[in-house]
Amino acid sequence: MPRPPTQFPQFSSVADVSKRLATAGYLTDAQISTTVFLADRLGKPLLVEGPAGTGKTELAKALATATGSELIRLQCYEGLDEARALYEWNYKKQLLRIQASQGADGADWNSAHDDIWRTEPTVLLIDETDKADVEVEGLLLEVLSDFQVTIPELGTVTATRRPLVVLTSNATRELSEALKRRCLYLALDYPSAEREREIVLSRVPDLAPGLAEQLVRTIRALRALELKKSPSISETLDWAQTLLELGLDTLDESAMRTTLGVVLKHASDQDRAAAELRLN
Repeated sequence: MPRPPTQFPQFSSVADVSKRLATAGYLTDAQISTTVFLADRLGKPLLVEGPAGTGKTELAKALATATGSELIRLQCYEGLDEARALYEWNYKKQLLRIQASQGADGADWNSAHDDIWRTEPTVLLIDETDKADVEVEGLLLEVLSDFQVTIPELGTVTATRRPLVVLTSNATRELSEALKRRCLYLALDYPSAEREREIVLSRVPDLAPGLAEQLVRTIRALRALELKKSPSISETLDWAQTLLELGLDTLDESAMRTTLGVVLKHASDQDRAAAELRLN
């Protein structure tokens, strides 16, 4: 029987989560901080679900920064199956360097073991889980239940140190109940006006508070429209930085008309916004 991976909690309290994530540039609320703390302490994967652009991936990145961990990311996509997940999962060290191990250099399977049996703190991000084929959930169940994975060429490989696991989903399809049972669940939506204003001012501190408030009010008006793609939080920050770079002190009709492409990336969305906000 393989030994279960060692668990090393990263946070001392809910307040510690809030403080360290804020230092990493991610402002939380009580629900986010509490759920992250419990996922860390209970050794449970964290499933973060919500619309695109609400900060799900950024939460995982901030957790890696806050805990001094390496971020390992599996980006899911339509057509990703178990074989691709195992053999084509590449990051800077290429987690399963299996194909390289079969090369002419005579390397053995230990080159793959090195990356699986990590002893350093790690955040494992399985991004946009709902885009992958349903069969991938079977692989995830094995990984998330025992933190091990079975690879034909290697056999069953068990992690040495339990990573902090974050799964994200845009809710384009329902994930299986079996997968959900293994996770703690966090629903993220667009932040309140007050919290988004705080995010803007923390990330673009040179922006005038009045302009930040005007910007957030406009963003919320855009999200209320029936658009193909509502502005994300990162696009709010891009717009804030744009206004700062242009030296603008107000978001008037002229400024909106000339910079709307920063936040709306479909012509139909821009046309609808121009009509609703009377920018024509």
